[in-house]
Amino acid sequence: MKNIVKELRLKHGITQQELADRVCVSSRTIISLEKQQYNPSVLLAYKISSVFNLTIEETFIFDEDDR
Repeated sequence: MKNIVKELRLKHGITQQELADRVCVSSRTIISLEKQQYNPSVLLAYKISSVFNLTIEETFIFDEDDR
């Protein structure tokens, strides 16, 4: 699964730590997400998407090859 978390975060002027604090995870989790090294739980995906007023589908792109 790919995501546009980094692009959204930069567009909104939010640091990795600020985003982490808003969704109650460590900054390491956000770093891993942005490097496409971590797939979040549905709850975390929802929380992150909500920060940017987007849907999960707009923030996280499911790739059929990820199955």
